Amino acid sequence: MTEVKAEQASEAAAADLAAMDEQIQQLADRARAEGLRLTGEGGLLGRLTKLVTEAALVGEIDDHLGYGKHDPVGRGGNSRNGTRAKTVLTEAGPVEISVPRDRDGSFEPTIVKKRQRRLTGVDDLVISLSAKGLTHGEISAHLVEIYGAEVSKQTISTITDRVMDGMAEWQNRPLDPVYPVIFIDCIHVKIREGQVANRPIYVALAVTVDGTRDVHGLWAGEHGAGEGAKYWLRVLSEIKNRGTVDCCIVVCDGLKGLPEAIAQVWPQTIVQTCIVHLLRHSFRYASRKDWSAIAKDLKPVYTAPSEQAALDRFAEFSEKWEARYPAIVRLWTNAWAEFVPFLQFDTGDSHDHLHDQRHREHQRAHPPRGERSRPLPQRAGCLEVRLSRNHES
Repeated sequence: MTEVKAEQASEAAAADLAAMDEQIQQLADRARAEGLRLTGEGGLLGRLTKLVTEAALVGEIDDHLGYGKHDPVGRGGNSRNGTRAKTVLTEAGPVEISVPRDRDGSFEPTIVKKRQRRLTGVDDLVISLSAKGLTHGEISAHLVEIYGAEVSKQTISTITDRVMDGMAEWQNRPLDPVYPVIFIDCIHVKIREGQVANRPIYVALAVTVDGTRDVHGLWAGEHGAGEGAKYWLRVLSEIKNRGTVDCCIVVCDGLKGLPEAIAQVWPQTIVQTCIVHLLRHSFRYASRKDWSAIAKDLKPVYTAPSEQAALDRFAEFSEKWEARYPAIVRLWTNAWAEFVPFLQFDTGDSHDHLHDQRHREHQRAHPPRGERSRPLPQRAGCLEVRLSRNHES
């Protein structure tokens, strides 16, 4: 008996899909014949949205009642009670749909919830336009012009405020007590607040003890202000107050005062200068025609297997380039203490492989399966954290 009912339900669903396909084809044919526009009130996409949404709502009330329309099983109990008209705002414009009702009033649709006036795509569209710098008035005018949908400034403000509330909750969430590595950097973006201005955005990205990435947050600095160590001290203090009591390594650029700010928050943390930033700063002091040669000569320094080997390669670099670009040599000399910590890592390669640069790079890009994990450099009073080589990049 159960198999028969399941087969009947399957046949009914197939018939509904066939009927829907036929209706869609009819709408497309009519659009071509009558020249209907795609979006806006009465547009083809609006009619398709109405068709699909109403079909989904019928399916929901069938599941809620436990029987299909015109099924005699429903006589005597809770049953359908007609429909009510409702206009919802969609990406294709305003669409009027018929929402089914039941006699008990217990039906709670999920496709279009009670008192919901906008489908989710509209919220995404408003947020996207807001992120591009449009004011609430400009967004409202855009929706009227393109989609024929009138959305008040208050509604747009409600949508963006809800996103801001979610962002604030995410930004203040608790963090892990220990992170092996935290990468910090600052980018400058144009933000509209009355007028467009450059603002520094401080970013903190961590690697967890499981080897996954975790963005701690984004912090907007002051208008017209550049990246500053004092603001980084506020950011790192906030991260500590959210539960991170220690971090083994912080990777950062060569901003003046930043190592001291890190030491104030986590006294035993190792500060590692970002190699990419060092290279960028080096190129600022050199002529563009020498960039390739300088990059080639610096590569043996930051790919050396040990600090002593790095010193030897840097001596060779200095001998060749110091007369022409003394500022580059001075830059690397001043940053040396924060440049060398990563050289303490045991890569697990054999002695022969350490002297074969191309083989080492291949090993980094394609670590063999089952290779042992390696410990981070130990410090007094610091929890030892082990990372798989799969996550060392």
